[in-house]
Amino acid sequence: MKEAVIEDNAGNYEKALPLYINALEFIKTHLKYEKNPKSQEIFQAKFTEYLQRAEELRAVLDNKQNGGGNEALGVRPKKAGKDGGDKEGTEREKMKESLGSAIVMEKPNVKWDDVAGLEGAKQALKEAVVLPVKFPQFFTGNRKPWSAFLLYGPPGTGKSYIAKAVATEADSTFFSISSSDLVSKWMGESEKLVNSLFTMAREMAPSIIFIDEIDSLCGSRGDNESEAARRIKTEFLVQMQGVGKNRDKVLILAATNMPYSLDQAIRRRFDKRVHIPLPEAHARAQVFRIHLGDTPHSLTEADYHELGGMTAGFSGSDIATLVKDVMMEPIRLTQEAMCFKRVPHADGGEGWEACSPSDPGAVEYDLDKFASEGLADRVVIPMIHRRDFEKVLTRAKATVSEDDLQVFEKFTKEFGEEG
Repeated sequence: MKEAVIEDNAGNYEKALPLYINALEFIKTHLKYEKNPKSQEIFQAKFTEYLQRAEELRAVLDNKQNGGGNEALGVRPKKAGKDGGDKEGTEREKMKESLGSAIVMEKPNVKWDDVAGLEGAKQALKEAVVLPVKFPQFFTGNRKPWSAFLLYGPPGTGKSYIAKAVATEADSTFFSISSSDLVSKWMGESEKLVNSLFTMAREMAPSIIFIDEIDSLCGSRGDNESEAARRIKTEFLVQMQGVGKNRDKVLILAATNMPYSLDQAIRRRFDKRVHIPLPEAHARAQVFRIHLGDTPHSLTEADYHELGGMTAGFSGSDIATLVKDVMMEPIRLTQEAMCFKRVPHADGGEGWEACSPSDPGAVEYDLDKFASEGLADRVVIPMIHRRDFEKVLTRAKATVSEDDLQVFEKFTKEFGEEG
């Protein structure tokens, strides 16, 4: 599409027409698979715009072949942009195109139930995200949904995971933003990108803007701050205040591990500041269940509860890493084994599983011998047992210190609320 517009604006209609046709084919294919109604609307508008232009160019070229000229078109070639084809409109369209990758098209498939614990945070987000869309009549008069959420807490506690659940459960356009999407080396372009982001969110409302690690974009202002960083923060402040014009249609969701690093004016813009703490014992048990999934194991409900009690101080991310390590234990056992025994294979045939030399039916073998004899696919990995978790727990360490936790507790007392 860009190439077509460039050739069109240069008056190279013979080159522009096939490029337009090619672009139309791509848009038509994309529309077949696009599920987001707002995105469908945008692409449909583009399809109509480029189709009209292609028909105009075809008429010009037909006229030229019959001895006429470009004058038959009667207008100058259109430029990309909605503002009458002027330079400012073209620039705005380019900004929006650069932010297109921030729109989450594929839902992450994370449900509310997949988020262990954090019932307060989930309830507050449901009030802000689900109810306004499904039951708009609930929010009339002075009753308005929350417009800006700040999730803060130690690393690995599930702040970004909650955002994935919001993206899955909300019937809204979801923008996932990081500093790389908004920071530009060109003077003045970063604040224009921020402006374009909020403009797109309002145009595609209901929508949610998720900003991960917001402290990297909106840290405290100081004397050593660059002019570019100051302008980005100023634009954020203006736009977040401007969301009030459409507060029931755009939600800002941000996450940070460093709440005290946030500029105080930005902090004030968030009407909900929710602490996402380390998971409690019952939530840790659920995290074990979620990450172990359908991997073959012999754990009971009592085992899950005891593992939850044994991992005090662990974050959700710490437990995910621990489970990943545990899943390697049966493979390590198989690599080191010198004896194997016959067991049923998943395909109904016979397989071989690592065992102790004292096990009935044990045969001396090693993994390399299975591979050399073409029997690698017959080796069966043993299921996971509780002893595998106990072994890994002897070397696993939590990544959040007591000093870190005190910082978040202090911030909660001063500015936030428990999730």
